[in-house]
Amino acid sequence: MDDEPGFDSFVAEHADALLRYGYVLTGNPHDAADLVQEALLRLRGAWPRVRRKDSPQSYARTTMARLHISVWRRRRREHLTGEPPERAGHEVFPSDEEQGLWEELSALPRRQRAVLVLRYYEQLTDAEIAKVLGISSGTVRSQASRGLDKLRSSLSPSPATHGSMR
Repeated sequence: MDDEPGFDSFVAEHADALLRYGYVLTGNPHDAADLVQEALLRLRGAWPRVRRKDSPQSYARTTMARLHISVWRRRRREHLTGEPPERAGHEVFPSDEEQGLWEELSALPRRQRAVLVLRYYEQLTDAEIAKVLGISSGTVRSQASRGLDKLRSSLSPSPATHGSMR
């Protein structure tokens, strides 16, 4: 009953990669899953047009980045539940050893985090990042610089520990 040929296979093939990308953008698996779900809903509506393009995955990632940015403009409320969600299916997320960097990345402001993710995870140019985020190339460079400075300062050892090696 697939009324949009190829969409199901696209989702099966790219869901894990999109979920990882969503995690890098949002910093937590639940928001990442929501972001992927919303992006796939929008992709499904545009599938007849998008499937003829070179890269439906690029369309999905651009949609995810724009949806993530739109959160900056509205306030979200958290919904508390009595039971934590199931952990199955979250093996696409960082291991415990990598968690420190991801926590520091998630502490950055959304725009800085989005710029760093698009630059280093997606390997986009400044012009491409500017287009995806709807900001100028200068803003991309300044946000990347500020984000990297914050990461360096939070990940570097404190000056008190440099001098003593007992």
